[in-house]
Amino acid sequence: MVKHIFAKIIVLFFIFAAIFEIAVFKTAVSATEPIVLKHLANVASVCFSPDGKKVMTGSGDTARIWDARTGKELLKLEGHTSFMLSVCFSPDGKKAMTGNYDKTARIWDAGTGKELLRLQGHTSSVASVCFSPDGKKIMTGSYDKTARIWDAGTGKELLKLEGHTNSVVSVCFSPDGKKVMTGSWDETARIWDAEAGKELLKLEGHTWGISSVCFSPDDKKVMTGGDEIVRIWDAGTGKELLKLEEHTKPVISVCFSPDGKKAMTGGFDKIIRIWDAGTGKELLKLEGHTNYVISVCFSPDGKKVMTGSLDKTARIWDAETVAQNISNETDLRAKAENDSAEE
Repeated sequence: MVKHIFAKIIVLFFIFAAIFEIAVFKTAVSATEPIVLKHLANVASVCFSPDGKKVMTGSGDTARIWDARTGKELLKLEGHTSFMLSVCFSPDGKKAMTGNYDKTARIWDAGTGKELLRLQGHTSSVASVCFSPDGKKIMTGSYDKTARIWDAGTGKELLKLEGHTNSVVSVCFSPDGKKVMTGSWDETARIWDAEAGKELLKLEGHTWGISSVCFSPDDKKVMTGGDEIVRIWDAGTGKELLKLEEHTKPVISVCFSPDGKKAMTGGFDKIIRIWDAGTGKELLKLEGHTNYVISVCFSPDGKKVMTGSLDKTARIWDAETVAQNISNETDLRAKAENDSAEE
């Protein structure tokens, strides 16, 4: 009888110990809460610098550069006359580019904040901007239904890409710089020859305007986001390879991890999801934003992610730590349940 009571006490001890450990790991999860960068207006665009030490946000009429580790504001890029829509760093990190509702894109010195170049030519808002991989060209997409490629040194317009029947809101270069991609509210994404401006592929299937496009790092796949379903396609043939189907509302921003093994998505359901880019399995869900998630990106080493939202914040998350803590908590819960069942 005494032995039986003692055994029960031992079992109860391990159950309470497991519960305590779970509580400890819950605290650990909260201890790895994201760095929150507060703004006075919606955060429309976010990005990491190429070395991962800085981040940039576009909010209101201003772009800001911050220390990625501490969240300290380092620099303001001021001069636009309307709302920021897109921001990015040059491949060497020395320059920053912004696209704005005022119909201009501007290039800035990322160290001093001095405006270096102003690109004028679009007849409506500049919704998306990016540098070519070698930094010699830049690309812009606009509500005027066109995308344009410019000389990054002189600001001379080199190409105008026409064909979309609605606003072009997302643009990107392929990793080798030979192709470019555009996403439009006309529900199509298109891949073009970056030198000749010839349309190579049209990707169709979305039932809502495409808000975000990107190439995989190996140049073999592309990803599009628009309606609730994110699609991954073969970049050479245009064949749809995979659907990511957990979001409950339209997806506004998509990106691949630097190694191409993961995909990240964010949108109107306020949730950031990280997926296995090969299988489509959801790996991680990040919650905390209180309004639409408009922009997502990985750090260059893939260990952190950054998100921008209409809740007037940008957040820097340690995705690896959060994922590990969630895994530990799940294991501890299973242990507690098993101990309880054995009792």
